[in-house]
Amino acid sequence: MERSKVQLASAGAKDLFLEYCSNSSVHGVRYFGCRERSICEKFWWVVVFVLSVGSCAMLILKTYQKWDQTPVIVSFNEKSTPVWQIPFPAVTICPQTKVKSEILNFSRDYDEFTSMDGDELEGFNRTDYLLTMMQLCERTFYAIVLYGGDSLPNKTSSKSYASIVREMSLPMYEMMEFCVIRSEVQFCRDIFSHTMTEEGICVSFNLLAASELLRTEVIQSIDPYLSGKRKSPHWSLEHGYSPEATLNSYPYRTLGPGYSAGLSLLLLSSNEDLDYLCRGPVQAFKVLLHTSAEYPQVSRKFVHVPMDQEVTIAVKPQMVTTTEGLRSYTPERRQCFFNNERYLQFFKIYTQDNCELECLTNYTLARCGCVKFSMMYTNGTAVCETNQINCILNAENDLLEMDVLGHQDQQANFRAQCNCLPACTSIQYDAEITQTDFDWLKWTQAIKIPLDNTTGLHVARLGIYFKEAQFMTSKRSELYGLTDFLANCGGLLGLCMGVSLLSLVELCYFCTVRPFSLWRKQKRAEVDAGNLKYDEVPGITLLSMAVKGD
Repeated sequence: MERSKVQLASAGAKDLFLEYCSNSSVHGVRYFGCRERSICEKFWWVVVFVLSVGSCAMLILKTYQKWDQTPVIVSFNEKSTPVWQIPFPAVTICPQTKVKSEILNFSRDYDEFTSMDGDELEGFNRTDYLLTMMQLCERTFYAIVLYGGDSLPNKTSSKSYASIVREMSLPMYEMMEFCVIRSEVQFCRDIFSHTMTEEGICVSFNLLAASELLRTEVIQSIDPYLSGKRKSPHWSLEHGYSPEATLNSYPYRTLGPGYSAGLSLLLLSSNEDLDYLCRGPVQAFKVLLHTSAEYPQVSRKFVHVPMDQEVTIAVKPQMVTTTEGLRSYTPERRQCFFNNERYLQFFKIYTQDNCELECLTNYTLARCGCVKFSMMYTNGTAVCETNQINCILNAENDLLEMDVLGHQDQQANFRAQCNCLPACTSIQYDAEITQTDFDWLKWTQAIKIPLDNTTGLHVARLGIYFKEAQFMTSKRSELYGLTDFLANCGGLLGLCMGVSLLSLVELCYFCTVRPFSLWRKQKRAEVDAGNLKYDEVPGITLLSMAVKGD
């Protein structure tokens, strides 16, 4: 009985397969069950069909890998963007002269400091100023003069290094004058604010306030990092200026290209305050162009403005945006973060540079047990002494090497854990620099500007402006969306096998609906056959009933 059921099922499956082959729309399948074909012909068609399926599968696999691994393409936008749609670059200026000579003459005091013994150092009242200034020196000073500085004493006073830097830094009015923005003369103190950087106290233009850029509720509040208070309610990095923004909305924007539409100012320095031991042979100003939502890291990339020179910077913006269709992708696939996807401990706004600064801070803390005074840190975090400066520099070098080393060891994983992908909306300001002599003395005499004392005074002029009225933006968009992937798969299936969506429906039909239909048909036939036998011998039932009755 069981054997007959198996035989019936096998015969039914064979009949179903032959029916599918004779009716299938897939190319080549109908030859499998054709009774007029010889075994050799059927075998040939089977081999061709298998090769077609294999080729199609390989091509679909490659298409899937391309869709999975490179789903995003960066291309130029269809239209150019006017410069008034983006902020004028934030400008951070750091003087090479860090302190007035009346407060600290570094070369003289350092020689005096190194010649003293322990007892004499107790009476040296400029130790803390000197130790603080050493943290602002060029790397050549540590390598050639200081030799690491591990034997230096700790700071003696309870003042923080940041407060000492602020105390001895140059006043803003002594280093800059005659600030002009969009052809309007402004007081420099009205448009510039102080910023704490690794270069000491610098001044910044068009930078967001601390309440908008930093997580002030997390960061220590004793030594403020930013002094600016201007708010930017009508601008964000991802969405740009809102429709409510006016021409005077913050951050500033220019109305067009050219020198007159940009920013210009005079930078002042004095021979008396120059020091070549700490800051090296180049006495100038360092200028950094960055976005308003980015905390300045001047030592990484800057432009020098030498004394008695005029430097003009023609800016060419580079902007990358991301289409909304990529929000459903993971950051790893699209290779960027939207602002709400990546939380930073110290910053409210995500940018790649902000993330890398936070990464450097965390690694320095892990490696040295402390952070540099200019880094963000929470209450209770130790600030490195000057005798730990070598550890700070080594931590920065180690972090750079991790990009090359990759994941070869556990230490290199720290860089990967930072996960500092680019922001999905980013702006960079490329600079074309022109430099020429600036005969400021004859110029001031010609326009009759009264100067009390010009002995030892050096004046430089800086001008920053957009080079062109419009620029081309780049855009991240889908290279292969799900629809494109399915269309490519359908094209390959049609090319290799003649398969369409209805062919798949047809296959599902013969695997599910058709067997069930045949099974019901067979059951109905069995019932009909039993009824037929019953009708042919009606007396049997009556006879059996009569027998039971007796």
